[in-house]
Amino acid sequence: AFTSTCSSVHLPGYVRLAGELRARGVAAIACLAANDPFVMAAWAAAHGAAETIDMLADGNGELLAALGCAADLSGIGLGRRYRRFAAVVDDGVVRALEIEPERGVTCSSAASILNLLDSPG
Repeated sequence: AFTSTCSSVHLPGYVRLAGELRARGVAAIACLAANDPFVMAAWAAAHGAAETIDMLADGNGELLAALGCAADLSGIGLGRRYRRFAAVVDDGVVRALEIEPERGVTCSSAASILNLLDSPG
C-alpha cells in the first residue's frame, strides 16, 4: 500500500475500470496486501476505492505464503510483500493468475484483466 506504482497505476486502474469489470460479470474486486487493516482502510480512502474495491489485509502474510508470490523486500526494510498480481477466481477456482515478472504493472493491470476476460476460452 502507498508505494508509488501501487498508488499511481495499479489500484487507480481498478478503481477507474471497476464499472467495465462488473459489466463483464465480475462480482467483486479485491485488493490484497501484506499490510494491516488500518493501512488498507487509509489507502482505500486516499484513492476513493472504498466503494468499489474490497481492501483485504494479510498482515501476517499467511495467504502470501500459500500463494507463493512473495517478494523479499527485507533489504529495504519492508519484509516479505506480495509481488504485484491479479487473479480471476470463479466459484473458488483460480481461472487465471497473472504475476508480474518484474517491477511495474503489465499483466496484472485492470486493462490486462479486461482483455483476459474478453478473450475466448
